[in-house]
Parts: sequence; structure tokens; C-alpha cells
Amino acid sequence: MTHPPRTPSSLAQSHGVQELSPAEAASRQAGGELLLLDVREPHEWELCHIAGAAPAPLSRFLDHLPHLDPARPTVVYCHTGIRSVYAAAFLQQQGFQEVYSLAGGIDAWSTQVDPAVGRYR
Repeated sequence: MTHPPRTPSSLAQSHGVQELSPAEAASRQAGGELLLLDVREPHEWELCHIAGAAPAPLSRFLDHLPHLDPARPTVVYCHTGIRSVYAAAFLQQQGFQEVYSLAGGIDAWSTQVDPAVGRYR
């Protein structure tokens, strides 16, 4: 039996994580409403990152947890939206009230919001 391929959106749905579009995240970030949390690894952060985002690499995620506000709306992002789903699901389990995964990750942000944010493979 073959299973359909998993996409970031189907993964988010199966883990009960809401996605936020890059445009909506950009609008809410500009209004100071939310925290953008980058769970990519340091070498990825050095390649490119979203201005105003906070780095919290998944490999050291627990170290960052005490510094996060569970009441602040948070959008988690990675490269394409897979790792961010897992991190967002974890934050929900820890009692964070409003958590999203950035649909399409930083790659979608680059193509839909800010082309100055670099793209990589």
C-alpha cells in the first residue's frame, strides 16, 4: 500500500498546527503583533533570515523555550515548512496559546513578501 506524499500543509493539518501565509505573517509582524521564530540551524540563519526574527535552532530548541512568552502570538518558520510544524506542535503542547507555522517557510517569504531575503537549496 502506498501512501500519498506528505506536504508541509498536510503535516500541519495532521498535527493540529495552523499555518499562516507569508503575507499575513508580514502584516502582523509589521504591526508588532507577533514573534517570528526561526528554527533553522545557525548555518542557514547566516545564509538568510527574516528581519526581526529570533533564532531558535531546532537542535537547541529547549534552550530557547524559557525565553519565549506563551501568551505572545508566534509564527515558527524553517526552510520550507516541515521543521516549523514540529516546533509549533511542541509549543502548543507546552501551553503556547497562538502558534502558527509559516506556510512554505522562508522560501515562500522570499518569493511572496521580500525578494531581498535569499533563497537556497
